[in-house]
Amino acid sequence: MLKDMAAKIKFLILDVDGVMTDGRIMLNDRGEEIKSFNVKDGQGLRILMRAGVDVVLITGRMSKAVEHRARDLGIRELYQGIDDKESLCIELLEARRLNREQVCCIGDDLPDIPLFKHAGLPIAVADAAVEVRNAARHVTKKGGGKGAVREVCELILKAQGSWPDLIRETEEKKNRK
Repeated sequence: MLKDMAAKIKFLILDVDGVMTDGRIMLNDRGEEIKSFNVKDGQGLRILMRAGVDVVLITGRMSKAVEHRARDLGIRELYQGIDDKESLCIELLEARRLNREQVCCIGDDLPDIPLFKHAGLPIAVADAAVEVRNAARHVTKKGGGKGAVREVCELILKAQGSWPDLIRETEEKKNRK
């Protein structure tokens, strides 16, 4: 059943804090925010996008670090400071003419629950709030910022049958260098 749901995914919506990061917010002496991202999550997202799955980040906070990470990963759509994630989600799905079965959302806290109504595959990270885990169709084994996003990327790509070819392409690129 999970594999069948993952096989249909064309669009991935990610929260940032607590999903792509471990949820901690560090500030330096100048009050600038510092975030830590998992490199394997990033590689998973790059591979997923190469396979044709569209990725969007939606976060309630504003952060230059997130802008830099999105740009580094090649994620073209980043929405920050969003209080009403559900309305934005509806707009994005309508603009792309997608139905909920084609959508996967990954969240960790209460503001992410409304997104789950619009996703055929709502996923909570392992260390998500209890309410989020209860609202999800799947809970990752790994926590936010600790490989949960990579876990979901692999789940989708393996369900779609594209994982072996993408790994082979990645290896071939590496060997050409």
